Amino acid sequence: MSTNDTQPDDAEEISREEADEIIDEIERRRSLQGLAALAVAVIGICFSLFQLALAARSFTFTIPLPTVDLGLLTVRPIQISLQLLQANAVHVGFALVLTFLMFPATMGDGPLSRRLGGAVDAAASRLGGSNPLSRVLDGVRRAVRWAFVDPDRSRVTPFDVACMIVSLLAVVYFLTEFREIRDIRAFGLESGRPITGVYSVLEPLLGGVPFVSEYSYAMLLGVLGVLLVLEATRRTLGLPLMIIVASFIVYARWGYLISGNTPFVGLLAIPQFTWPDIIQNLWYNTENGVFGIPVTVSVSFIYIFILFGSFLEMSGAGQWFIDLAYAATGHRKGGPAKSSILASGFMGTISGSSIANTVTTGAFTIPLMKKSGYSPEFSGAVESSASSGGQILPPVMGAAAFLMVQYTATPFREIIILATIPAVVFFFGVWVMVHLKAVQQGIGGVDADTVSLGTHLKRGWFYLVPIVLLLYYLIGARLSVSRSAWFTLVALVALIAFIAAYSEQTRAFLLASTAAIFGVELASYTVAGVPITGLLAGAGGAGVPLGDALAVIGPRIGWYAMLGSVATMIVHADVQSAVLDLNPTVQTAAESAGERTGRDLGDNQLFRVGTFVVKSMEEGARTAVPVVIAVAAAGIIPGVISVSGLGPNLTSLLLELSGGSIVVMLLVTAVASIILGMGMPTTVTYIILISMLATPLVEFGIPLLAAHLYILYFGVMADITPPVAVAAYAASGVAKSDPFETGVKAFSLSLNKAIVPFAFVLAPGIVLLREKANADELPLREQYRVVNFADLAELSYSVPEILIPVVGVFLGVVALGATVIGTLYADVPKPERAVFALSSLLLMAPRLLSESVFDVLGLAGVSVSVNALLLDLTLRGVGLVLFVALTVRNRRKASVEPAGPSGEPTTA
Repeated sequence: MSTNDTQPDDAEEISREEADEIIDEIERRRSLQGLAALAVAVIGICFSLFQLALAARSFTFTIPLPTVDLGLLTVRPIQISLQLLQANAVHVGFALVLTFLMFPATMGDGPLSRRLGGAVDAAASRLGGSNPLSRVLDGVRRAVRWAFVDPDRSRVTPFDVACMIVSLLAVVYFLTEFREIRDIRAFGLESGRPITGVYSVLEPLLGGVPFVSEYSYAMLLGVLGVLLVLEATRRTLGLPLMIIVASFIVYARWGYLISGNTPFVGLLAIPQFTWPDIIQNLWYNTENGVFGIPVTVSVSFIYIFILFGSFLEMSGAGQWFIDLAYAATGHRKGGPAKSSILASGFMGTISGSSIANTVTTGAFTIPLMKKSGYSPEFSGAVESSASSGGQILPPVMGAAAFLMVQYTATPFREIIILATIPAVVFFFGVWVMVHLKAVQQGIGGVDADTVSLGTHLKRGWFYLVPIVLLLYYLIGARLSVSRSAWFTLVALVALIAFIAAYSEQTRAFLLASTAAIFGVELASYTVAGVPITGLLAGAGGAGVPLGDALAVIGPRIGWYAMLGSVATMIVHADVQSAVLDLNPTVQTAAESAGERTGRDLGDNQLFRVGTFVVKSMEEGARTAVPVVIAVAAAGIIPGVISVSGLGPNLTSLLLELSGGSIVVMLLVTAVASIILGMGMPTTVTYIILISMLATPLVEFGIPLLAAHLYILYFGVMADITPPVAVAAYAASGVAKSDPFETGVKAFSLSLNKAIVPFAFVLAPGIVLLREKANADELPLREQYRVVNFADLAELSYSVPEILIPVVGVFLGVVALGATVIGTLYADVPKPERAVFALSSLLLMAPRLLSESVFDVLGLAGVSVSVNALLLDLTLRGVGLVLFVALTVRNRRKASVEPAGPSGEPTTA
């Protein structure tokens, strides 16, 4: 048990409402009520339904719409077929509308608002409040506040409504005037009709206005659309990113003014583009700009996985995973912190957001860490450090992983394979550090009784089924990412419905009804070759053999289980599952709906399951909005780089500035990733930096996938790097600790996340990449591949290239833990910590040290030629000798000296 029982009373678990308030405050979201809240819910559900339709049927699907036929209401399917640009436009349109609903334009606390208010007050004090000018200025201030300002984050302003209307007009234009858009893409924006040509009703009003007739409606919508994306970026992601994106647009227009003869900077000179050229490429293009590759990836992959995570969270899996972590490690030395690491890793499978993961998991884990003896700052650091790793942990990872699939043309299953070892190393490294801190301070496990691991698994084993299915679909069945997510999502909903309907009283009826539905469908196919719905509608023909019928309906078993579960919950309305604990948000929503309708719906299981589905779709949309805006805005940057031809010039500039040193290039990339990623989503950082830095890294001989993963790791690192450290700041709000100190500790706990990327780009075997046999004949981007079983069986390759580097990385993070914490078995003196640090570097990334030495020798005019693999193994061997010697010395010290505040030997 803990030796520190003097924790403050504030180490209490915070409520879900308080956790939500922390997230809303950090992300500056509105807390809406009434009609506005209903609008967010309805639009969010429609957004999710649209994405589900795309996942199920791709870009051609049917919608059953009610129509009037001879005075009777009938339902007829309306087929919708979308082009990629249209689907992307609808996707971004939903996100824009939700952004203007959920995020205020200003709360009146910005410099512009303060200056306007100060000017009005100054005029009133000089001229008097009754002066006409003072009254006019005061009226202007009130009008501006009414139109733009939302000080309490609680109301939708007229400016928000105007932005939503323009967003809708843009989407409608994409859906109804796509033939004209095709012509525009071929002949330019000037070929489009003016607004009076599109809406003839406006001819009497605007027909004589020169500006209106001079520019096409497409040009007008393009300009407004790009401005709306910039405004949405400012609201959701902050002013710095908006300025960065806007500066690239300005550069696209006036970058031609840079003289090509200027040293270094001259490489940034580009051809001259007009505004119509720029807007056409940024707004009416699926290769570049707002609707480019990042948004395409969001439409195809990212949103459906966010939705999957939302369904998993609303099903109660989040709390179950937290409890699973405590059941597995809660009673061990430093148990609460170790449980926090596991819980954050599990939650990373559900949530790709460092902030949301930190707050939702930390609301439970941080108070327990504080009670066990960890300081508030260290507790917050552990939670934020582990939570930031959710974006690099397979199988789901974060949105950037799906972008990596598209940018590198690599199957997602291979991304999972190459990302697994570094992710495990990271979480192992944090685990080592919290263990050593527990050894140092004599911290034990949790005081409270926890259920056994076996009992907990028996109660919620079904939460693991969707994750196992996802891995099967991705790796075993080799389905596409979107199809894998769709099938997994259907299976998850079917499983939750089945568990909700299952009890001792309903078991027989549930199984019988599901079997009956399956049997009727099977009989319909064997008799008429169509589903039962088609047979009842008069369709059908020759039957199919039983085996073929089973092959058709077998994959649909989830849908039949859903129908059987619904039938069971209708017949047995009072059924209560003994093992299913839906997220409290679902229960609250069901009870709230019951209060509004005057009925007791909170205990109705069918209504609760329906609420679970609807709430999951709404929360999925809310979570996805910042991600969609991020990829839409960030897509502008690679769009400008591609269209302007800046890419090769930028590569040449970076190679020249690096002086041919791979170490300098890696350090520049790391620093740029961290600086750019401060306060920005990892997705944005990844998109920007791979556009500018991925090619230079590949030019140095680094494998393409390793270069992309390197950039991703340092983008994630930015979430816990001071002075911004958004995840650490969120954790400090829960831990009630000093934000900056929490960030410093989080950064130190994540140091292995900063060294591991150097390790795997310089030793690609760590991420299971191998150079192809004919690499010299291939382009740089195609010279490496993911290893297979034959490679692993080839011991002459796998032992020196994979096994030894991987073992070295794991030992290296232990040495790094002793360096950072200052404890192994006993206290580690500063001189020994320095040697531990050296051994850590030699074990993890020896080539980083050797290349640095070669660079220094090169500056002195000395050229060295060595066998790279032999030198690498030799340096790792030196690091191992140092590590073993220091560990044995420290172990002997622990056997003769008591350490720690308890006075007991601090054996690990």
